[in-house]
Amino acid sequence: MPLKLDYNATLIPSAALQPPEPDPYRAPDSLDTFASYKYRPLCNISSLDLHSGFSPLCTERTSMLTAMSSGGRIGHDAPYMPRGCDMRWFTTEEVCEILERFEKVVFVGDSMMRHVVGSLNVLLRKDLGFGAVTDWNFSDEERRECFCNFQFNVKACSVQGIFRTADVMKNDPDGLACPAGTVDVLIEQMVKFPIPPEEIERFKQTIGTVKPKRPYAFVFGHGLWNDLDLQATVNWLDQILDATSDRLPYLRQKGAFWPRLFMTPNAAGKKKPDEWLVSQGNKALMVFEESVRYEAERRGVDHLGTWNMSIQSQKFDGVHLDLKGNMIKAMMVMNWLNLLAVENH
Repeated sequence: MPLKLDYNATLIPSAALQPPEPDPYRAPDSLDTFASYKYRPLCNISSLDLHSGFSPLCTERTSMLTAMSSGGRIGHDAPYMPRGCDMRWFTTEEVCEILERFEKVVFVGDSMMRHVVGSLNVLLRKDLGFGAVTDWNFSDEERRECFCNFQFNVKACSVQGIFRTADVMKNDPDGLACPAGTVDVLIEQMVKFPIPPEEIERFKQTIGTVKPKRPYAFVFGHGLWNDLDLQATVNWLDQILDATSDRLPYLRQKGAFWPRLFMTPNAAGKKKPDEWLVSQGNKALMVFEESVRYEAERRGVDHLGTWNMSIQSQKFDGVHLDLKGNMIKAMMVMNWLNLLAVENH
């Protein structure tokens, strides 16, 4: 039965932005995909608060990354809109299908990357209230302090974040919307260069030594722990890439499929401590984003900038985004994953 489109998809010649294409594939972009999520009424967050769909949709990876990196908002905490062409806002079922294409999706980096992993778990668990945190072992106080938009409060909830979907499968298997054993998303925390040997060793154990049946995808994030020192970030990335190809030699072969994305840090907010405004303020962050994009491209690594997406969004401490901002980051990653040509490999 064809999906009924209950929104106005009529083209408006004089409008700057046209509504999403009248196609079932784009229907979720005009609906609240959180409508059936746990704690939706209490959290009062709609997917339409986060992204405002329009046409045309970006159809290939390079234009999608450029559009998502270059967009903006019409006002503080307004829905985010990529520039030039649009991204999708996927349903949980679509997120499961995309992640199932990969053996693992491995995030490597700091707390910003951990929060993206947490946001993906919100989508996978269909839970706005506690989807990003280990609520199965929460005290009453933690349930109050780490609820809804405050799940990424680094002062009260930093150790309660979900680091891997395997932990959800172990402790809350009925809470995962994807079929059992089909999705593996995790983070290896490596926040600073030089990287401690035990962190590199743990990463090597995670990826193993055998070519997987489905490809791995890697998402990197680094910068603030080295004061946005470009050379330190390049050294950090090179060490991880070398460790990966040493462990998985097939990735060195010509034409090897090795999906890699570098996400640069989000914008600074008004609560950023004054002592960091020179080394980690918005000018430094913008210069860093541009420089990392160039260095990543030289290494065959895709780049996603988050400064434009985050400059008009809420930040707890001038650094870390709230649930709404991190959900947008997570959906950006899903759009990148969706446009990888997995079927050709």
